[in-house]
Amino acid sequence: MIFNLEVIFWLSIFIIFYSYIGYGVLLYLLVNIKRRFFDNHSEEHQENYEPQVTLFVPAFNEKEFVSRKVANSRSLDYPAEKVQQIWVTDGSDDGTPDLLRMYQDVEVYHIPERKGKIAAMNRGMQFVKTPIVIFSDANTELSKQSIREIVKLFSKEKVGCVSGEKRIYNKSADAAAGAGEGLYWKYESQLKKWDAELCSVVGAAGELFGIRTHLWQEVEPDTLLDDFIISLRIAMSGYTIQYSSEAYAMESASADIHEEIKRKIRISAGGIQSIVRLRSLLNVFKYRTLSFQYISHRVLRWILTPLLLLLVIPINIFLALDEGLFHFEIYNMLLLGQILFYTLSLIGWLLERKELRLKALFVPYYFFIMNLSVYLGFIRYMKRDQSVNWERARRGDLNSSAEI
Repeated sequence: MIFNLEVIFWLSIFIIFYSYIGYGVLLYLLVNIKRRFFDNHSEEHQENYEPQVTLFVPAFNEKEFVSRKVANSRSLDYPAEKVQQIWVTDGSDDGTPDLLRMYQDVEVYHIPERKGKIAAMNRGMQFVKTPIVIFSDANTELSKQSIREIVKLFSKEKVGCVSGEKRIYNKSADAAAGAGEGLYWKYESQLKKWDAELCSVVGAAGELFGIRTHLWQEVEPDTLLDDFIISLRIAMSGYTIQYSSEAYAMESASADIHEEIKRKIRISAGGIQSIVRLRSLLNVFKYRTLSFQYISHRVLRWILTPLLLLLVIPINIFLALDEGLFHFEIYNMLLLGQILFYTLSLIGWLLERKELRLKALFVPYYFFIMNLSVYLGFIRYMKRDQSVNWERARRGDLNSSAEI
């Protein structure tokens, strides 16, 4: 009995460590091996590759962002005559469509009925006339080189999708949402760079990603993570998802931790839905490296690791109390480590409530709510009560002085 518990405990610890840190270490080693032994004749990008593109923005009640977004789109370093700008505004009733129609270089496709983001994307794709379409959110600002950097990667025929980078404005007064989200996305961005170099990114960032238009497939109307499903289905068809850190979308962090939890719960519910719909991608014999990356980077984090984090607590307590174990002091130390971690999470929560800013304590708190959101997202998925309609979390003030 004790032996079996020890095996379960250490296997759980290994999986938890692997999903958050170990995979990054292994990925770094594999990428360096590939650089040294297999990349001597890699295909070069065509620097003068400059096809026509569509900048596609699905939106719901984004009037406050319209002028800034259009100005930002016009300022991008790419020939204006080669950029088709499309906004699809299903259900917007705040004046967004009327404001957009004031811009002659913007095509607006509006219907009064609100059906959700993916329905808008499915409907709007019929108006795309270019070989490449780039999706972007209305509340983000794109880096000046975004289109050019994304297009450059499409000069390789095997590339079917390109993901840009999501960046969070970090303000000195950021709360737990901003501090945790910013650090999380910096780490994720590095993993995506290595994923792309090894084989393929495991899912694009919805804030900014492009695809070859002919690879578009209509997505189920109740899909929650459209960017994830769209990009991985392209990868499953034999293309790769590449990544550009020079093409980035900037947005402020969630206004507070409650808004961030709301966003994370939706993502978690969508992640579970995506794993069910992409279950064939678990077949490592068919998809090989892509399956390895998908399981390591996504499936473990969204399904197994949160469960194991809960499981190791009672097992650790049981093993720490059993003095008959030869190395029982190790279990005491690990238990103390867990208690310390969750204590820091609790302190982070208390500081958030009192609006005190100590970013070092917000990191364990953010990690805690990430995994808590998986449980809440699973409940929401099982109850089938997650709406596909836009439920954008309130964001912090983008006008505040900030650094990326």
